[in-house]
Amino acid sequence: MITAAIVKELRDKTNAGMMDCKRVLTETNGDLEASIKLLRERGIAKAGAKADRAANEGVITARVNADATSGLLLEVNCETDFVSKNESFQAFVAGIADALAASDASDHSAALAQQFGEYTIEDTVKAKVVEVGENLQFRKYVRFNAAPGGVVAFYIHLGGKVGVLIEVGTTKPETKSTETFRDLIKDLTLHIAASAPKGLSRDDIPADLVDAEREIFRARLVESGKPANIIENILVGQVSKFFAESCFLEQGFVKDPDITVAKLLEAKGKELGDTLTVTRFVRFGLGE
Repeated sequence: MITAAIVKELRDKTNAGMMDCKRVLTETNGDLEASIKLLRERGIAKAGAKADRAANEGVITARVNADATSGLLLEVNCETDFVSKNESFQAFVAGIADALAASDASDHSAALAQQFGEYTIEDTVKAKVVEVGENLQFRKYVRFNAAPGGVVAFYIHLGGKVGVLIEVGTTKPETKSTETFRDLIKDLTLHIAASAPKGLSRDDIPADLVDAEREIFRARLVESGKPANIIENILVGQVSKFFAESCFLEQGFVKDPDITVAKLLEAKGKELGDTLTVTRFVRFGLGE
């Protein structure tokens, strides 16, 4: 006999609907573990059926440990803004973030394989499709473990629509505790969120992207009737401008465009009697 108590227990363990729980319990003669397994199998199958549907909404969130030496940024997607704002979905994403913060998962593949309750994060996300009724994707994940003297920080913008993770290097331990340094970190992450740099420096901009931009500039110059003998000289300036707009260190600081980010770092370093370096950063834009 399938009792209300075992149906409730199965629902509590799986978040599946009542009729689904009754159905599988009947099929398994009331075997709770077999029913959980069957629901998971069917949940994953349903997730696969929804996998082709666009999932461009969701939540970006981050975690940084107490001494700011390690941090992570992740994005979990759903199909609709309605689901992304649902407290249950947000709690689900927060749970994933907490589990990964407690782990040593270094990249996306390791994060998917990380245990989350009884199952891996990958399988748990797939099974969650049964409850939510939408395609869900654990799309992006990155972790920074700082080098000695480094500080990891994050910024989440627009309630999880944009997320930034940054590592900044210092040479003096006392720098990290100063208000000037904390304000600088905040400003740098705000700048990245707003300006979306394509790389830290020119070395980080893919050569094929630079070549593509150069050819676009060239085509425009030819079309405008510029003489062939001066086009190459103009292109040098155009490409330099492209780098200035794309490279984090060369961009005009969002709060004061007359100073580059590199100059800002230099000035704040002198103020603190330290040498400050942005080691790396990543910016996630929801659904990008």
